[in-house]
Amino acid sequence: MTRVNPDVIVVALGGNALMRENESGTFEQQCDHIRGVSGQIVDLLKKGYKIVLTHGNGPQVGASLLRHRLANGIYPALPLHACNAETQGVIGYMIEQTLQDEIDKRGMEMQVTTVLTRVLVNENDPAFQNPSKPVGRVFHEWEEQEWMDTLVKDSNYFMIKKVRAGNGYRLAVPSPDPLLIVEHKAIESLIQAGFLVIACGGGGIPVIEKNGTKIGVNAVIDKDLATARLATLIGATKLVILTNIDGVYENYGKEDQKLMTTIRMKDLEGFDKNLLGEGSMAPKVKAATLFIKNGGKESIIAHLDKLTDAVAGSTGTHILP
Repeated sequence: MTRVNPDVIVVALGGNALMRENESGTFEQQCDHIRGVSGQIVDLLKKGYKIVLTHGNGPQVGASLLRHRLANGIYPALPLHACNAETQGVIGYMIEQTLQDEIDKRGMEMQVTTVLTRVLVNENDPAFQNPSKPVGRVFHEWEEQEWMDTLVKDSNYFMIKKVRAGNGYRLAVPSPDPLLIVEHKAIESLIQAGFLVIACGGGGIPVIEKNGTKIGVNAVIDKDLATARLATLIGATKLVILTNIDGVYENYGKEDQKLMTTIRMKDLEGFDKNLLGEGSMAPKVKAATLFIKNGGKESIIAHLDKLTDAVAGSTGTHILP
């Protein structure tokens, strides 16, 4: 029987929500975007919910990877799994700062803490042979791309490829399935002790287990899938995935597109995922349904500006058993 923590909500915030396509991604810009959602998170805390916040790192880890490779020869470049840890720390710091400020302004006795989170993956996952997770920003046709080509050719580093993105290119890296959130017991203990916890940043630091030890591997795990796994392990009742559109649309991007406000699991069995359109919505639906299949009570996919309304049931897409 699935254990349930009835007041626990896990909220997933996308890395692109912090580092927008039309911005350079400065520290100050990213903090400003976090402030835009921090008030809503504190509103939920005031209603009595316990919150675990996860976040993506696609743009940020690509930037970190580039910084290290460009500086290689001056300082040794960190591997991708260490870049994941680096972005967990930096983004966790930004979220801690902004959320703690909002909590303190409201006179609440609560602290925000970040858990550096490892996620177990299978070393034989086929994803390692098929890089599919875009990282970093789009580099356009007219921009210098020599560093991307150097990375792709550096087979001793890890399997990576350059993929088309509009009128430019991005790097794509392996994205294996998350099997276990290594620190899930520590995360649950902190929740029950009254902390607002930030965890599974960027989908977590991917590790494999070999001869009784855990070894970091070069990949970026899908943060929504890792979040769904975490939500199940800690017994959360709701999983909320925030994105830049209002929810799941049938025939997205077409004249007859329609927002799907409530979806029952039985209705998804014969549903054509191609009707969701291109982009990242299909993985979000996969994560949302995974959580329900494993005992979750409700998954919500909603616009990042409408978190409190979505939890209240007045907006977004709600996936139910």
